[in-house]
Amino acid sequence: MTAHASAETARRRRRLVTGVKDALRDLNRQLSVLDHRVGARAKLKDADLDCLDIISRQGPLGPSALARLAGLHPATITGILDRLERDGWVVRERDPDDRRAVVVRALRERGGELFRLYGGMNRSMDELIAGYRDDELELLAGFLRRVTEAGEQATNELNGPTT
Repeated sequence: MTAHASAETARRRRRLVTGVKDALRDLNRQLSVLDHRVGARAKLKDADLDCLDIISRQGPLGPSALARLAGLHPATITGILDRLERDGWVVRERDPDDRRAVVVRALRERGGELFRLYGGMNRSMDELIAGYRDDELELLAGFLRRVTEAGEQATNELNGPTT
């Protein structure tokens, strides 16, 4: 391989890498807009919708675990849980493993409301995914998991000691 061909290969690789990063940033922005619109329709603040999603997918879980997963201060979580409980999205219950502790559980009755609001995106995703083979879906899922792990690592680094 000539030096010119090697340099061209390196430039092409940089353009491809930049394209992937740009696409992920665009995806993040668009999903944020979608979440904001869904939250507005459901009368949920952005942070409330984020926490409700975590509770729905990971729960039931305690407020401290929710704070950690959401990257929010425990006092902030208290306000969010108060609003979610008041509006019938979640319920606080005694932890069956530790009667002194509380866990938060999403109420299924309200889940259908959010499912309908995300219906357009879910249908679009189903149509898009139908065009991929199983091995391609495994590759995409693995890539997205690793991107998520990289984001978690970067977040943890930012959470480190400050000077």
